[in-house]
Amino acid sequence: MPAPPTITCFVRLLSRPFRRPNSFAPLSTHSNFRLFSAITHDMETVDTTSRLAKLRELMKREKVHVYVVPSEDAHSSEYICAADARRAFISGFTGSAGCAIVTQEKAALSTDGRYFNQAARQLDSNWELLKQGLPDVPTWQDWVAQQAEGGKNVGVDATIITAQQAKGLETRIKKKGGTGLLGISSNLIDEVWGADRPDRPNNPVMVLDEKYSGKEFPLKIEAVRKELENKKSPGFVVSMLDEIAWLFNLRGTDIPYNPVFFSYAFISPKSTTLYIDSSKLDEKAIAHLGSAVKIRPYHAIFDEIILLAQEFKAGQPETEPGTSEDGGKWLVSNKTSWALSKALGGEDSIEVIRSPLEEEKAVKNDTEKEGMKRCHIRDGAALTEYFAWLEDELLKGTSIDEVQAADRLEQIRSRGENFMGLSFDTISSTGPNAAVIHYKPEAGNCSVIDPKAIYLCDSGAQYLDGTTDTTRTLHFGDPTDMERKSYTLVLKGMIALDRAIFPKGTSGFALDILARQFLWSEGLDYRHGTGHGVGSFLVIDPLLVIQNVHEGPFGIGTRIQYSEVALSPGMFVSNEPGYYEDGSFGIRIENIIMVKEIKTNHNFGDRPYFGFERVTMVPMCRKLINVSLLTPAEIGWLNSYHAEVFEKTHGFFEEGSLALKWLKRETTPI
Repeated sequence: MPAPPTITCFVRLLSRPFRRPNSFAPLSTHSNFRLFSAITHDMETVDTTSRLAKLRELMKREKVHVYVVPSEDAHSSEYICAADARRAFISGFTGSAGCAIVTQEKAALSTDGRYFNQAARQLDSNWELLKQGLPDVPTWQDWVAQQAEGGKNVGVDATIITAQQAKGLETRIKKKGGTGLLGISSNLIDEVWGADRPDRPNNPVMVLDEKYSGKEFPLKIEAVRKELENKKSPGFVVSMLDEIAWLFNLRGTDIPYNPVFFSYAFISPKSTTLYIDSSKLDEKAIAHLGSAVKIRPYHAIFDEIILLAQEFKAGQPETEPGTSEDGGKWLVSNKTSWALSKALGGEDSIEVIRSPLEEEKAVKNDTEKEGMKRCHIRDGAALTEYFAWLEDELLKGTSIDEVQAADRLEQIRSRGENFMGLSFDTISSTGPNAAVIHYKPEAGNCSVIDPKAIYLCDSGAQYLDGTTDTTRTLHFGDPTDMERKSYTLVLKGMIALDRAIFPKGTSGFALDILARQFLWSEGLDYRHGTGHGVGSFLVIDPLLVIQNVHEGPFGIGTRIQYSEVALSPGMFVSNEPGYYEDGSFGIRIENIIMVKEIKTNHNFGDRPYFGFERVTMVPMCRKLINVSLLTPAEIGWLNSYHAEVFEKTHGFFEEGSLALKWLKRETTPI
């Protein structure tokens, strides 16, 4: 069914002042974050005719037949700053995931199931929508290769595609008869955008105290040097922003909602260099890094690693070159850009690995684990206060729109200890809007919350001691039988995953079916991942489906990549099955859970067994539960969970308060 006209923009501007510890700007308030204001003001179709015409002129100038515009920035970030929103600018589609391809005659936008509805509304007649995952729909890589048939070439900004992606794409292009892939030195979209392109953010960074990080950064660097020693490598390039922030125990505000900052790092056996605009570093940050870390300008990395690579190669004996199988190759992660890889000498001079920082960062230390648990309790209390207020106001007849509600939630959260900002833009959605998986309302052009309809709220916050992400679906009136059944099937899947016990070595790919089984039994499903990793005052990736800059390398879902990394104790992951009926309602329930070791009666295979510990502390919606569909074990889980929620959060509320009354009602045993 067509979406109602009240479904509007992907990004809502936030401007409220919040506490600013150490003069650190809140993550959700960026003067630079007028994201897509020059692109599209809402979800209406954007006329891209003139933009495409200008781009095609530049393609002719560069002698490029097919031009690829990925979503990511130079650091493989999925969440990006306004200046890097090139794909959104050229296509008009503002979803977080997708790839645009332009030829002299055609233009195509590829995206996944989260955004089919949004893309269909935002793309004008110049664009063909490639719905990834549907039968007979080519991937964007295959579509590119088809367009290159007959000796045509393909161009892309080499800084915003990884070396592995470039290699795979070129193979497909040549297989179809194209001439190959060109790394364009300048980004053609930037030229089309011109003076209207937003400035790149250059915000100061802050030092994350060891009482929150749990580990001094020199110890983290030493762990990387052990990897260099093992592989006989002269150095490792760190390009992922969350890895750099974690490595140096620094945080920033260059990417909305993600406490990271634009930088690169290079670690050799004897030196460490941080490539960053020095104006970002105050005296405290400089003292924190000390003499052990060299500070160089952000863009200097390209020229400097070219020289490093040349010097290293010149110093190798001809009989044992640096590119030998015995070692001596530069280490780069599988998220490193093609441009950086080429600067180091290309494929023969590098070894592409899964970043050693990625998995070490994913497994939280004791300090981080306790911080995550504490912040989720505080955050749970904030959500309880919010839901109690919202229900009371709606039942009194107060008119509250989706943005006003989200603003109130942010206001409540901002009073919490260690609050630093939101972890993503709040999904506050009523009725049919809840069926749009990544719906985000816009002030002045959004729906009034209907107390007789489903309300879905997916939200989270960044705290100094952790990151939260919680989704609850509520109903303030009388839900339909289908709404109650759908909610209960989703709840059963969430409980099944939460209760899972599995041997060491099990991946999220193997567990995904537990969350979907009850929906599948009814011929139902959802088009997003079941679980994503969560950082400790770092980045987060709601409803992960594709490329993740955030808390990888693990997840729970149907992507084959999730079979590559096993779940390990200390990892925090979301548990968020859902169900969506376009034009009617949407349901999603999300808890954050922590992997931990479980004591079992037996120990087959002489290996440990793992399970999950609940971290999110927010009640489920009693009105939407069809108890007759629950087993005794599921009812026992629900009562146990609600008892824990009450025990851990009731102390935040005064006796007789609206929030405490709501909490008591919602956590009463079934």
